[in-house]
Amino acid sequence: MADIASDAALAVAAAEAGAEVVREMFAGPLEQYAKAPGDFATDADLKAEAAILAVLRAARPLDAVTGEESGRTGEAGGDRMWLVDPLCGTLNYAAGHLLAAVNVALREPTGITVAASADPATGEVFWTDGRRAMVRRGGVDAPLHPSARTALVDVNLDCEYRTVPGFSGAGLLADPAFAARFRPRVVSSTLAVAWVAAGRRAAYVTDGPMADNVHFTGAVALCQAAGCVVTDLRGEPLSSMASGLIAAADTDTHAALLAMIRTRP
Repeated sequence: MADIASDAALAVAAAEAGAEVVREMFAGPLEQYAKAPGDFATDADLKAEAAILAVLRAARPLDAVTGEESGRTGEAGGDRMWLVDPLCGTLNYAAGHLLAAVNVALREPTGITVAASADPATGEVFWTDGRRAMVRRGGVDAPLHPSARTALVDVNLDCEYRTVPGFSGAGLLADPAFAARFRPRVVSSTLAVAWVAAGRRAAYVTDGPMADNVHFTGAVALCQAAGCVVTDLRGEPLSSMASGLIAAADTDTHAALLAMIRTRP
């Protein structure tokens, strides 16, 4: 891996390695490992993370890594931390739906500098080097262009993500104002956040802590590089203390969703 010249290329290579494992193991027999009530990992999660970590460690042996399944490894106190979610959408995957994302991001003192989210089903990799937001298909890169034209808004309904008092994803979906303007979707994978950057979703909304979140960090960086409007559920810039996320294709979409969230009891 010594020929990988940049962190962005490394993030893409690592995400592709994880996605290959996820794709190869799809629809086969899976071992499940309980993590918490209603939450589990599979051997596909573990093997995909191992493949990602092998790529990262070969190229950047001194960097620290935080993986969803293996936790933090590497030297403590370093300036570089890779955040790895090897299979976002495990419930979908274990149920026989290849609707998942493989997320890799690098946090440095200045923030998230590179990130990649791979779609095992299509072979696409959405990536950013902090300046550009791109999608790679068949080895060819193309720029991403956010758009609200679909009016599709993904809302995360995972009960784990409830940190903002008064906010409920289910309540937002039931709001008549939401139904009048948007069409709801519940993908249950952070792949949908990357789709906002790609113009395939008008917005994505979730509750939950965002600081060093291995699920969301990479796709959030992608949306920011693409020029999306990205805030917490209060409309404030994302920070280490942020709870919740609105990633919207444009200011009008963001303003409409924020107004609905603020007026909910």
